[in-house]
This record gives sequence, structure tokens and C-alpha cells, in this order.
Amino acid sequence: MKLTDFASANNLVELFLSRADELGEKPFLWAKRGGQWHSQSWNEVARKVCLFAENLRKLGLKDGDRVVLVSENRPGWCIADLAIMAAGCVTVPAYITNTERDHQHILDNSGGRAVIVSTDKLAKPLIPAAMSSGLIEHVIGIDGLNVQQSGSFDYHSWESMLEGNAAEARRAVEERLKGIGRDTLACIIYTSGTGGAPRGVMLHHGAILCNIEGSAYLLVEDFGWDDEVFLSFLPLSHAYEHTGGQFLPIALGSQIYYAEGLDKLASNIEEVRPTIMVVVPRLFEVLRARIIKQVEKQGKFANYLMDRALQIGEQGFAGRKRLRDLPMKLLLERTLKPKIRARFGGRIKALVSGGAPLNPDVGTFFEAMGLTMLQGYGQTEAAPVISCNRPKAGLKMDTVGPPMRGVEVKIAGDGEILVRGELVMQGYWRNPAETERTLIDGWLHTGDIGHLDGKGRIVITDRKKDMIVNDKGDNVAPQKIEGMLTLQSEIAQAMVAGDKRPYIVGLIVPDPEWAVEWARANDEKFDLVRLQEMPAFRSAVRAAVDRVNKDLSVTEKVRQFAFADEAFTIENGEMTPSLKIRRHMIKARYGERLDALYKD
Repeated sequence: MKLTDFASANNLVELFLSRADELGEKPFLWAKRGGQWHSQSWNEVARKVCLFAENLRKLGLKDGDRVVLVSENRPGWCIADLAIMAAGCVTVPAYITNTERDHQHILDNSGGRAVIVSTDKLAKPLIPAAMSSGLIEHVIGIDGLNVQQSGSFDYHSWESMLEGNAAEARRAVEERLKGIGRDTLACIIYTSGTGGAPRGVMLHHGAILCNIEGSAYLLVEDFGWDDEVFLSFLPLSHAYEHTGGQFLPIALGSQIYYAEGLDKLASNIEEVRPTIMVVVPRLFEVLRARIIKQVEKQGKFANYLMDRALQIGEQGFAGRKRLRDLPMKLLLERTLKPKIRARFGGRIKALVSGGAPLNPDVGTFFEAMGLTMLQGYGQTEAAPVISCNRPKAGLKMDTVGPPMRGVEVKIAGDGEILVRGELVMQGYWRNPAETERTLIDGWLHTGDIGHLDGKGRIVITDRKKDMIVNDKGDNVAPQKIEGMLTLQSEIAQAMVAGDKRPYIVGLIVPDPEWAVEWARANDEKFDLVRLQEMPAFRSAVRAAVDRVNKDLSVTEKVRQFAFADEAFTIENGEMTPSLKIRRHMIKARYGERLDALYKD
């Protein structure tokens, strides 16, 4: 296998089949059944992809037809995705958390002719939307579904889509791939919609190939290329996992394990022992809080070791390495750090964070604990990776690193980050007006504000559309403040506001574990609603806010705050599937409560 394969590949399926031919019966996709991990080889997956593709064509699907894919992360997701592309069609991934209304929007907007869905549970909101759209002709169930034949569509089992002559199917796919180039549309990925209705981002094969080429060069040059193991747990319907958790492992000839879910992620990590993990900042924040709490319970010496590790880590990033710290570093390498690394399987090369800004303190924490943390930057419209920190370029936690291979970046006059290269989308599906506003003279206008430091690394200030402009015209970056708030043990989630207002206010979700401990320490019955009405409880949270305010400028300080009624979740529509808060949804629900903070 060679890195040059990425540059020479015409499409994603061709790259996959070449890897399958090289790796043959070696294990590729892993999933747990009956408490045991079971694998499918590269040859087996290639055979299924080709058979599935030819059966899609037999259903009457043609080049460019859209096929909607709704499934949790599992081997069937990868097989279906590759098969759709091998059939000359276009994959339209949809989140498993979508409501019937969400599905309706995607089905109607994409004009899909077929849907692939994994389970009855996921089919429940999807099938009514499919029937309502009137465009869906075929429904394919990965597991056996209780779906009846309908006047509007035909139902097909997974097994029926894998029937036929494998050799003939392979030849047919190879012939079809000759007409699929890097400019051919591969998928339409709908943005998770932090600010409104999701838009369909058109990504061609070359965009994703450009992405994985840059990512692979980074990993190989900075960490070496071996038998890599990935653990897939972020939604594959998100561009970040689709590229970084599926096609990058394919390009590297790696094994992919599919996590059983976030609730079993910790145990899956210890079992699988991945070498690379693609994650989002929110998960790191949660893991950091858990590690700190666990160490705190181990006594004074354990806490001393963690404090010293953090001090040495912070000094290292500030360029103040001291010889006198060497004995302590050796002690930490024999005591604290191995225990932390063991929780991540013990052979992690890099933890790659993306999807949202990573608070520098969180990155510094994991680096200090002996885990290499890389922060990437991108968006769906760039397939999605634009830049990434790398050790050889000098890790700096308040940057997102230099642009990836094949990516041009420049800063507009108003500070907006502009991106150009093969990775840039072809546009928004059936939305020429928005496409024209976003793609200008070949440059993708990201909507992010930032600058390049002296070493060419990108420093992001905030989202242009999220930027708070107070009544004096000062710009305030909300994500920075929110990230600092959620690092406090008392605060689980936060959203700040203050556009056209005299000062910043916040909406806070108390950390439930901390709240339980506070109630116990104060001889109070745990009832979060009642606790939030108590002056003493509020004062404790106020103290956490004040700690953050000490490190903020006058315009950034959170002057007042209110409590949310419940946590921000995907289920209540206040978080995206990639765990970013939906500001417009939260403001719609709590607008009056936030407005009242300016009347006190």
C-alpha cells in the first residue's frame, strides 16, 4: 500500500476495492454479537458491496439517484454506503435521532428513490415520511423489518440484496467505475442544523479523497503507518466520522470496530485498544471531569501527582521546560500516566478532536496525562477537514494547526477564514442562492473568524454568525466563554447570550453529580428543581461563574445567569448529533428567562 494511491484513485470505491485486493482475508469490520467481537474480512465486504450494488441497479436505480441511509454505526452502514456509490448512485446519510419531520425534509429535498434502514425502531419515524413524500420506491431493511408492502414502495430484505454471482457483480462494478471520476457526486450530507433547517452539502469523490490524503500524510509522517485500529462511535451520518472514521481507515487498510454505544464506550475502548480515535470536544470534557473525580477519590498523593503533571504540561506548552522537573516526569511515567493511558487501551497514537472548538485547557490536560491530542478544524462544506495540529509543526493548543495537504487558506478583510482546494463542496443541493453566497470565486466562505499565527497555524476566534455584538459594538465570542464555564465541576452545560445588550448573561445546567454531592453535604434531599431555587445552591454556582470571570475581559464577563429546566440533549432538540448546542432552539425556549436577567 502506498500513500500515492490517494492521489491516483478516481473514486472512493476504486480505492476500497484496491485495498480489499491487497488485504484479502485479513479482518476489516468488527461488531459485537452475543458479547463477542466478530469480524468480516476485506474480501467478504468487497463481495457484499458489489452484489448489493448490482441488486440496486436491478431495482431500476440509475446513475445519480439518491439513496437515503438511516442506521446506527455498524458493518452494514459501511457496506451500504460503498454499494450505493458502486451502483453509481449518491448516498444521503440521515441521523438516527431524526424525527419524522426531519426525515420528511431530507426525503423531499433530496428526491431520494430508495431508503436503507437498519431496525424497526429507526423505521418508525422514517416510513411515514417515506409514504408521505411519495418519491420513495424501495425500502431495504438491514435487520428484518415489520414493514408491509405499500402502494408507494416495495420492501426488500438485506439478504435479497446480497444474492447473485459475485464474480459477475465485481466485473459490472469495475466497468461502471470507469465512468465515475473525482468530480462525480458521492454523497449529500445534511448539516446538523445549529441555526435552522439542514442544508444538503454536495461532496464529490475528490473532496473526500483530498481529505483522506491530507489526513493520511499527517498520520504517517508524524506517527508512522502500522496496523491501525479505529473505534467508530460518532454518527457516520456526520461528515467528520464519515471521512475520518470510515474512509480514512479504508485508505490506510485499517480495522474498524463499531462501538456498542456511548454508554459502553469506555469498556469498548479497553477491549478494542484503538490506535487512533476521532472524537468531539464534548466527550473530552466529560472524560476529563470523570478522570479528575476518580483521581480526587484516591487520596492526597494521587492528587499531588495530577497537579504536578498539569503544571509540567502547562510549562512545556509555554516553552518553559526545566531540568529540575525530570525526576518528577520519570515518576509520573511510572505511576499516573500508565493508568490514564490504560483507560484508552494503552496504544493510542493520537486523539483527534474536531466538530467544535476544543478548550485549550482540555487539550493541555490530556497531553499532560501522556496522551497526544490533535485538534482539527473543518466543516461539512470542506469534506470536512481543513487543518489539524501536528507534533512536527509544534503543538499549540490555542490553534487548530496548519492547513492540510492540498488546502489553501486566506483571511478576508473582516477576519473570515476562506478555504480553497479540491476538498471544497460542489454546492448546496437545490439551493443555488445559498451556494452563491458561500462559494465566491472558488473560495469557501467558512463563516468562522480567525487569523494565521507566525507559523501558519490557524487560530479561530468564533463563528461569524454566533458572534455576540453588544450594545456598544464590542464583539464577544460565546464558545470561548461556554467552554470555560463547562470546565467548572459545578457546571455541566452552558449557553451565553448578550447580542445588542449591555452585558453577557448565561443559561446554566448544573452538573448532576456535583449537585448530588452538594445536597448530601448540606443535608438536603436531592431534588434539582428545588435545589435551584435555594440561595445557597445558587451561590455555589455563582462562585464557579466568578472563577471564570476572573480570566475574562470586562466585555466577556457573565454578569447574570439563570438555570435551564433540563439538560441540553439531542432528544429535546437543543443539541446536534455531533454534540453542539443549537442556540436558536435554546433561545426560542428560554428567551423570556434570559431577557428577565436584564431587568434585575
